[in-house]
Amino acid sequence: MDKRYYIVTLGCQMNEHDSEVMAAILDNTGYISAAAPEEADLIIINTCAVRKKPEDKVASLLGKYAALKESNRNLMIAVGGCMSQQEEAAKYIRSRFHYVDLVFGTHALPRLPDLLEQAGGQRDTVIDIEEDYSGREGLPVAHSGTFKAWLPIIYGCNNYCSYCVVPSVRGRERSRTLEDIVTEAADLSRRGYLELTLLGQNVNSYGQDLPGAVTFSDLLAELNRIDGLARIRFMTSHPKDLSDQLIEIVRDGDKICEHFHLPVQSGSNRILEKMNRRYTREHYLNLAGKIKETIEGVSITSDIIIGFPGEEEKDFLATADLVEKARFDNAFSFIYSPRKKTAAASYPDNTTYREKELRLQRLNEIQHRISKELNDLLTDRVVELLVEGPSKNDPEVQAGRTRTNKLVHFRSTTDRTGELVRVKITEARTWNLVGEPVD
Repeated sequence: MDKRYYIVTLGCQMNEHDSEVMAAILDNTGYISAAAPEEADLIIINTCAVRKKPEDKVASLLGKYAALKESNRNLMIAVGGCMSQQEEAAKYIRSRFHYVDLVFGTHALPRLPDLLEQAGGQRDTVIDIEEDYSGREGLPVAHSGTFKAWLPIIYGCNNYCSYCVVPSVRGRERSRTLEDIVTEAADLSRRGYLELTLLGQNVNSYGQDLPGAVTFSDLLAELNRIDGLARIRFMTSHPKDLSDQLIEIVRDGDKICEHFHLPVQSGSNRILEKMNRRYTREHYLNLAGKIKETIEGVSITSDIIIGFPGEEEKDFLATADLVEKARFDNAFSFIYSPRKKTAAASYPDNTTYREKELRLQRLNEIQHRISKELNDLLTDRVVELLVEGPSKNDPEVQAGRTRTNKLVHFRSTTDRTGELVRVKITEARTWNLVGEPVD
């Protein structure tokens, strides 16, 4: 009887892609996918370490899976990903959840079959958090979709923002070769994929560690030539590295979507310096203005941290002012979450959590108003959607995204999933748009 696996993914798009790699490795090893953890012989939790909330989720999940392990002694439980890559976290999982069979880090995917075999042959928890970057290229991928796919172009990060654990759990920047990326993209296109999203902690750094003078703009230009592709997206861009050349290639590339996810994190120069972001609010606003002036109809989204250690009311007001000036299409704002072994974890912080919550609420109110105002401008416009599928609540309502990554719902008696559809916007809302097909 075939063994079944079930993967839970927490965190970012890179984690989602890592889970697709795990699934393909397991498929090739003889496992088949299970629909629920109760049906599985192997459960893998792919963890996130960026904030405390997803780490707490791991403990909650492991608590639930204890009962499954109790009723099925042959069940294997593994914990992988960014949280597991941290030595202290790996030891914590082993000591508190003694029934976990395997803890493996972000660099252990090539060794997963051997690790599972090893864990199945001994009672103690097997831990592999070695910083061995070899063997990643050429691993299989079980893409979760049939018309959209993630495509990593660079792993790791060199920026060492004072609040972030990514460099310590993902390692230094390692760019894939242009040839390998283009080959994989062309293969996905031949298999019918219409949209690719290029992934990296900082895509703008792509190529800096490669021989020669290859840049992210060069890569985009090559991918834009691939027949069959309709859309190319990318994330995430660091403001300090975003070049005029990149803005121009997004403007000129017919397949490159007019959307930048450009995290600002704070609008206060004092806080930006403490964060080690290496740009000023003036630089950021100038960059956002240049993007909007160069690319017609472009959308810009951002990430913002509220309550960074030492943030005062004047710093928060500077952030609120930047949001008003930049006019983001959307912004993902979060209360600062201290991470062990980051510089900011030792910074003094005299602001109460309640005050941070109130600041977050105030900022969200500003952003929600701006998002609605920008969506209002699209009323009566005709936009192109890549349809993602029917609504869970109403099968006759389809959902798709514009090139600028805005969510649009429209009614259709037929399933248009995976199709490019032209829709006229009839209603603007804060979080999404409503339209009707025109073709």
